[in-house]
Amino acid sequence: MAKDTPPRWDRRMQQRLARGEAAALGELYDRFASLVHSQAQRVLDDDAAADAVTREVFGYVWENPDGYDPKQGSMKSWVAKVTHRQAVLRLRQTETAAYEAGGGDARDVDPAQAAELEQKVRRASAAARADFIVTSMPAPLRAALDLAYHQRRSCRETAEDLGVTEEETRRRLRLGLQLLSTAANTPPDGRAL
Repeated sequence: MAKDTPPRWDRRMQQRLARGEAAALGELYDRFASLVHSQAQRVLDDDAAADAVTREVFGYVWENPDGYDPKQGSMKSWVAKVTHRQAVLRLRQTETAAYEAGGGDARDVDPAQAAELEQKVRRASAAARADFIVTSMPAPLRAALDLAYHQRRSCRETAEDLGVTEEETRRRLRLGLQLLSTAANTPPDGRAL
């Protein structure tokens, strides 16, 4: 996927989008639609809303290809940031609309309700970021984490399955967990701390 894609692809994709090549948008969609949808679904916990966010994200990318700065990271990470922002915005709008439908005025939101919403946004953001980190991490780290944590294999069994030493397995697990630990250090606006 995009993690194996050279930065040159990212720059060419941006140039093609800027020229208005519909085929470029189709290629970008094929490459990142599942990431966008799963990240939006994770934040919103609603398939229809995730579908809408997916459309909005690719519409935004189509209309604003210059919003991507190759110096700031990969095209994949930019699309993920746009997705996160849009999903959080939609979550806040949904919660505000629900409050207003219940007879409340959005300007008079109870501080406890506002804090609850922010906590919900933070949890959803951390979960979406963790998903993105896992899909973006190198395959050897992802495989080690999958064997050790999802399949509940011991370090020795994981090493045997991977065909590496136990020391290398521990290193991969440690690196993978360090990457995942950064997921909790993301404020609601999506910027890493």
